[in-house]
Amino acid sequence: MLNKFSFCGLMEFKRKYYVGTRRGAYLQINNFMKFDIITIFPDILDSYINESILKRAQKSKKIKIQTHDIRKFSKNKHKTVDDTPYGGGPGMVLMVEPIYKCLKSIKKKRKSKIILLDPAGKQFNQKMAQRYANLDQLIFICGRYEGVDARVDKLINEKVSIGPYVLSGGELGAAVITEAVARLVPGVLGSAESLQYETFSGKKADVIEYPQYTRPENFKGQKVPKILLSGNHKEIEGWRKNN
Repeated sequence: MLNKFSFCGLMEFKRKYYVGTRRGAYLQINNFMKFDIITIFPDILDSYINESILKRAQKSKKIKIQTHDIRKFSKNKHKTVDDTPYGGGPGMVLMVEPIYKCLKSIKKKRKSKIILLDPAGKQFNQKMAQRYANLDQLIFICGRYEGVDARVDKLINEKVSIGPYVLSGGELGAAVITEAVARLVPGVLGSAESLQYETFSGKKADVIEYPQYTRPENFKGQKVPKILLSGNHKEIEGWRKNN
């Protein structure tokens, strides 16, 4: 028999971790997707990840985005995380040890993947975003300077690039992948139906989304196609499939 203290404790547990449904209650612990970004510039993405869709998704606890400062895991007083490359050559290379310690400090969820942003990695696309959206957690390692110590390869699951060009670091790549994946997390977008008709999404992933128009109906002689004003949904659907 429960006394009032144990009963209160049980109810508090249910309030925090259970959600009621018509079929009863189901356990809901850490029911969000986590994005961890390992970088030497932890504030560089603050504005982007705290605006618009990503801001709302975090506020509604559909996702969580957290940056991790590699410098905090440096063992010297100057917080150095890079050094000159063995064998000589230009530039500086990020050390393996601070990255290893940073990774070790991050609590891993059940289905997690560690990604190194690298120009030589597999080029990111919508199919990869859909695959990543089935995970519980993505951990990004953002390279800088001439890259990272090659021994980091033993700590990761995959190398990914966002395109055939070179940036100063992997932070923008992490932001791109985070948004592309977050949009696919249930509840993040206002309408799940919109995902079916987006470019590279839906049943035909190679299809580009049809042209969109809004007010005014006539802009400097450029008019909205009459069929879109007809109200005939069947014909409008056919026009969209052909455009």
